[in-house]
Amino acid sequence: MTQPELVGPVENAVGYVLKEAAVALRAALDAVLRPLDLTVSQYACLELLGQRPGLSNADLARGTFVTRQSMNVVLQGLQARGLVTRPATAARGRELPAVLTEEGRRQLLATSAAVRSVEKRMCAGLSADQQQVLLETLAACVRNLTAGVQPSSDGTAEANALPGS
Repeated sequence: MTQPELVGPVENAVGYVLKEAAVALRAALDAVLRPLDLTVSQYACLELLGQRPGLSNADLARGTFVTRQSMNVVLQGLQARGLVTRPATAARGRELPAVLTEEGRRQLLATSAAVRSVEKRMCAGLSADQQQVLLETLAACVRNLTAGVQPSSDGTAEANALPGS
């Protein structure tokens, strides 16, 4: 009988260190976004809309890793602050494509610069080549973990039935 392979010391476990990095990144982002009166989800929404105007609530939810219901709350808050606008009625279906207002674009410039400063601090000491390898490695980890997984109707992930299962 063979012994199952165990994780071993947590400081040598990729998943543990990755989670530790994610928690540290979230704390650093919260710290720079708080004075700008934004949450990480609100910033992510603004950034996505700055790069891809007209995304739907569902697209934004997927892109910011929250449920559609949570994204609706985020969008309502951004609309109330005059940073985002959506049509009152849907042109087709139930989609209400969102776009940044002029004030939203100004807010995004300041916010994106603050977030970039966190990223620079996180990658301090890494060469451009090392940063590229890190990015590619993390993308490979995401692909490996999401192969055969599709978003469910509530925006969370669920595994597809694999052939033979």
